[in-house]
Amino acid sequence: MRPPVRVSIALFAVAAAGLAACSTPGASPTTSSSGGGGTITMALASDPGTIDPSLANTFDARVVFQAFCQKLYDANNALQPVPQLAAALPKTSADGLTVTVPLRSGIKFNDGTPFNAAAVKTSIERDLTLPGSARAKEIAAVKSVDAPNPTTVVFHLSRPFSPLVAQLTDRAGLVMSPTALKKEGDKFGDNPVCVGPFKYSSRVSGTSLSFVKSNFYYDASKVKAAGVTFKIISDPTTMAENLQSGDVDAAEQLNPTDIPRLKADSSLVIKSVSAPSYQGITINVSNAHGDTSPAGPVNTPLAKSPQLREAFEMALDRNTINKVVWNNAQSVDCLPFPLQMVYRPDNANCTPYDPNKAKQLVAASGMKTPIPVTLMIPADSGVDRMAQVIQSMENKVGFNLTIKPVDFTSALAAGKAGKFDTFLIGWSGRLDPDGDLSDLVTTDGSNDYSGLQNPQLDKDIQQAAAVSGVPARKAAYAKTLQLLQQLRPIIYLYHDTWFLGMSKKLTGVDYRTDGMARFTTASLSG
Repeated sequence: MRPPVRVSIALFAVAAAGLAACSTPGASPTTSSSGGGGTITMALASDPGTIDPSLANTFDARVVFQAFCQKLYDANNALQPVPQLAAALPKTSADGLTVTVPLRSGIKFNDGTPFNAAAVKTSIERDLTLPGSARAKEIAAVKSVDAPNPTTVVFHLSRPFSPLVAQLTDRAGLVMSPTALKKEGDKFGDNPVCVGPFKYSSRVSGTSLSFVKSNFYYDASKVKAAGVTFKIISDPTTMAENLQSGDVDAAEQLNPTDIPRLKADSSLVIKSVSAPSYQGITINVSNAHGDTSPAGPVNTPLAKSPQLREAFEMALDRNTINKVVWNNAQSVDCLPFPLQMVYRPDNANCTPYDPNKAKQLVAASGMKTPIPVTLMIPADSGVDRMAQVIQSMENKVGFNLTIKPVDFTSALAAGKAGKFDTFLIGWSGRLDPDGDLSDLVTTDGSNDYSGLQNPQLDKDIQQAAAVSGVPARKAAYAKTLQLLQQLRPIIYLYHDTWFLGMSKKLTGVDYRTDGMARFTTASLSG
């Protein structure tokens, strides 16, 4: 899986149970549908790992959830929350500590049991308490949840938390069948049941996941396809070839260098979005014992010297990387916030490309040159060329950068364990700025691969999440980003342009700015 186009992180939570091949009796991915729309085959860039909503932590799991597991809120093309299983946007009390969410009625899970406030309460409480939950920190401000009636959920917060609704547009907003949770227990990811246009059918570990049309979906008449099968194809060249040959009907996050050739194919349609994701280089500054353990000294030159981290960034010509590697397809940036986010500072104060100054900082460090640095990259991900360009830039200013390819799952495990120097990896982006900072650069964050532990930054991020209104939050995040840029746990390189390739036989696909295809109204002809 390729970080600049495919790894959007996709951060690691691959549970072994979620990777096992499982099936639901009576369900077949090739069964014909009453809708007559055929079974759609979609190429995924990597194995999504577990599809348990509480544990899932990869971008491709988010893609798969679109087929079978709906949320309280979804994101529109302006990256704004819109109701999905909720009936309207939430109402927040004057003190910011109570958030009331109205729910839609008459909806059933894919096992035929009713969706209601009690089910939402069960799901949220599981997210908060399940060992290993990847949602717990995302919604840590939630103190308790009440279900006063079947169509009302009340969140009680320990502190004002403006990003809550944005979190409910992501995996924290996914609602699971309490009946299935009771039946499956910690193996829920092997046979998940939610509300969605398709229901889980089967899985072949590392190869495919299959879903069939649900008869319980509240808008079942709009669902034309018999089902959706997600086929895992990690090699970008193979993915493009499969799309052109017709072995898959759609393919996500295609390599930008393949786009001119694919656009010239009259049998295909190529769509693109300026995604909220970022790509960058994470530097291990103090992740000595794993990202959820207390910080410890890391004995590498970059970890020990903020000045060398500055030199490392100054050596990088983002524009050249974009031009040489990606045909100028990406949006160069030095901040984690999407370009379309209203909370971005008006002027990004980026560290300039200055190889001469970088050489001076390297010389001033007093360390013997060339200074060794190891860059870990996901193997077979299509980022080899970018790593080589980065290597050339760094070596010219006094570093000796070694590229270390590691298979994607192992690379993420190494990232969590702190067994790396630098790591070429990214993040799929969120609707709210808190989702691009909290847990990624905060103390003991489950996705804080750098191991950064800075009390002032933690405080700034929490305060920014507590205020409301665009001007106030924008000012708060400007202050936060200034400190983050000084610390440099992550060197941000650019925001992705994502490409979705589709056969012209496939129609009705909803491809939004968040980069996730939705097949609810899709149909496959011929």
